[in-house]
Amino acid sequence: MKYSEMIKRVQSWAKERGLDKTDPHAQGLKIAEEMGEMFQAFLKGRKEDELDAVGDLQVTLIIYCLQRGINYEKCLANAYSVIENRKGKTVDGIFIKQEDIE
Repeated sequence: MKYSEMIKRVQSWAKERGLDKTDPHAQGLKIAEEMGEMFQAFLKGRKEDELDAVGDLQVTLIIYCLQRGINYEKCLANAYSVIENRKGKTVDGIFIKQEDIE
């Protein structure tokens, strides 16, 4: 299944449950919760839990975007267009933009 189709399915699932009409503040907390679960699984070396949390994190982001009227795919495309030609270097596992080095 294509990524765009999966996004549509998540959006439909959320709408069927009325999540598109709920408070985005609560969804923001859910995003933070899933992020915490992802890092906890990473730190404990629990790969299956980590994979589950990454998926859950995407679902919560898609629902947040639905609530806020934000196009999730466009956000990803915009972010990539910003980084695709970015120069810099990786220091201690973290990418540093060229303009932040100079």
